[in-house]
Amino acid sequence: MGHGRWRFLFAALVPALVLHVVFVLSPYAQAFYLSLTDWTGVAGQAHFVGVDNYARLGVDPLFLDAVRNNAIMLLVVPAATIGLGLFLASMLHRGGRGLRGGSAYQIVYFFPQLLSLVIVAVLWGFVYNPNTGLLNSGLRAIGLGALAHSWLAEPRFALAAVMAVLVWSSVGFYVVLFRAAIDGIPGELFEAARLDGAGGWSSFRHVTLPLVRENVQVAFVYLGIAALDGFAVVQVMTVGPGGPDGATEVVGLSLYRTAFSYGKFGYASAMGVALFFATLTLAILALRTGRRERPATRGGQA
Repeated sequence: MGHGRWRFLFAALVPALVLHVVFVLSPYAQAFYLSLTDWTGVAGQAHFVGVDNYARLGVDPLFLDAVRNNAIMLLVVPAATIGLGLFLASMLHRGGRGLRGGSAYQIVYFFPQLLSLVIVAVLWGFVYNPNTGLLNSGLRAIGLGALAHSWLAEPRFALAAVMAVLVWSSVGFYVVLFRAAIDGIPGELFEAARLDGAGGWSSFRHVTLPLVRENVQVAFVYLGIAALDGFAVVQVMTVGPGGPDGATEVVGLSLYRTAFSYGKFGYASAMGVALFFATLTLAILALRTGRRERPATRGGQA
């Protein structure tokens, strides 16, 4: 019977592993190899150039601008999205007492998740239109026309406008995620905090936040990966290579243009490999940080 069980497991797992190797691991291996060549995407042969492509990345001003913009997005987008998500989820929960119509608010917050990111970018492109856009028209309607700008055409505003769209499109999902996590906290803990004289902020800091830390950690990993990408929103919303003066240039956009516009697939693969290791490093650091904090938290509670 034991041998039959192992045969069943082997027959069930091997096809899945083969498919994973062929369609997931094999493309990664090919990308790593191509990053060491000068392949143009159409030539029959790829000449091995070693680490020359990676050396070029360190002195490529457009790629360095992309790295800088992705780093800014990595700092701002997860922090803003998680902060707003926790705030809104806490308001909907209200220390265990709930909020009338809270489910309707959740649906409204979650609505952007029903739309493709490309559609979201197109809609916000209309909102940011300097002449007929909703944002500038609204500012003019309330007498604040001096604050109207060409949001996507001015370098000082373009990246902030793109990040605002990323936050808006993501926050609803994390409101629902955090609300579910907060609803799972025993109500007695909030009641005990109120009896001890804790206000809303103290209850959030000492009760809610420690008990949803793992959810926040997962959210940071996913949002960090999204911030290191940003390709779809930038490609749709901005005009030209990387927006005005490269203000919204991101690594994904540089990679796409280098490969499909300039025919430098080897160099583009090096960008992809660099992005892969940046994303992997982010995930490992976030998970290891959470793992180090967990024993300390448990010890403090004990």
